[in-house]
Amino acid sequence: MIAKIGRGSKIYGALVYNHSKVLQNNGQILYMNNMLETTDGNYTIGQLLASFIPNLAANKKTEKTAIHISMNPDPHDIVSDEDFIQIAYEYMTKLGYGEQPFVVFKHNDIDRTHIHIVSTTVDKNGIKISDVFEKKRSMEICRHIEKTYNLTPANEKISSDEHFTFVPVDYNKGNVKSQIASVVRYLPDYYNFQNLGSYNALLSLFNITAEHIKKDFKGEIKEGLVYFALDGDGNKISNPFKASMFGKQAGLTALRSTFEKSKEVLTEIKVKTSDIISKALTITSNEKVFTEYLISHGINTVIRRNEQGRLYGITFIDHNTGHVFNGSHLGKQFSANVFHKLFLDKNANENLTNELLAPKKTPMSDTKPQKEDLHPLFDFMLNSGNIISDWGLLDALLLGGTSEDPEEELFEFNMKKKKRKIRQNKN
Repeated sequence: MIAKIGRGSKIYGALVYNHSKVLQNNGQILYMNNMLETTDGNYTIGQLLASFIPNLAANKKTEKTAIHISMNPDPHDIVSDEDFIQIAYEYMTKLGYGEQPFVVFKHNDIDRTHIHIVSTTVDKNGIKISDVFEKKRSMEICRHIEKTYNLTPANEKISSDEHFTFVPVDYNKGNVKSQIASVVRYLPDYYNFQNLGSYNALLSLFNITAEHIKKDFKGEIKEGLVYFALDGDGNKISNPFKASMFGKQAGLTALRSTFEKSKEVLTEIKVKTSDIISKALTITSNEKVFTEYLISHGINTVIRRNEQGRLYGITFIDHNTGHVFNGSHLGKQFSANVFHKLFLDKNANENLTNELLAPKKTPMSDTKPQKEDLHPLFDFMLNSGNIISDWGLLDALLLGGTSEDPEEELFEFNMKKKKRKIRQNKN
């Protein structure tokens, strides 16, 4: 069971998002705690909102008064409505929201049935409910719920390649922020990389790049990262996204900590990767065959060249061990200069052989980006309504982009897209 907690300043947006599922027969209200109820069990957004008004009216200090939680069991778990209700109540009670008004929605429009809980962060006296160590407490509650209801433990699910895959960013699909988030939030849990260059080599497999920025703010130098989506040729195609939009784990401070920890590599791990590369150099005839051999053995090669075509950087991503190595990290014999000369010689010999054997046949050029050929873990990369009438309420409706739930972020994106389309039609 995984619980994702999102906070915002407008509770109305969370209610609209979830109630839209109900109106479209893709969801239902499972449970209401300390809420005003109707005789027929049907509700409008206004009726749901009314239950939160007393708490919101009493608030004087808290800015983010809305809390929106999605609870997601493993897709293989079968959870009854009664259990979902008990799980939601137990979770909210232990998190400190047992006396709060909250409503539980069940969504069933995708393969994994899950629930969303909407509540407010201020009590009836206008005092903010403590969020100290909230994420830690949430994880502990989820582990307890897994044992109580015999659910698949989240740590087992995440650690299994059969249950978890990364998806490369496709700019044309929209909602780029959510796509980038689904990668950068979790890569440090699976891979070790020693610097920003190695990190970017890994990110390039997912059409993403990170850029280090420095700014002078009132005489003090501020540092940070921004992320961009890339097109198929490795060019920036999106606006920049601040790392803070994706959580602390995607920021410069956390990544620098990962850089330092990653430098402590066991000798046997480096030897294992080095042996595969050395064998590839021995038995392959040119750069293309070399990279294909490594792919078949679970290693991606990311090569960087300047405008003149000179190879100035080479990085090996070993999916078997979860380590990213610049060539020089493995030893002088794997440095960029060595590979530049080696590939020039081998490619030249290969071209000469092809011309002698088949002088009338033009050799096929390899224009396919090397990052498209991946280890089987990344097989997915090889093939690679009228809810709101008053559009003036749209900005107030949304949670200000603070949602951590990709499904909700897609809803927000589509609402904004629809608003832009209406404006264009009016003009």
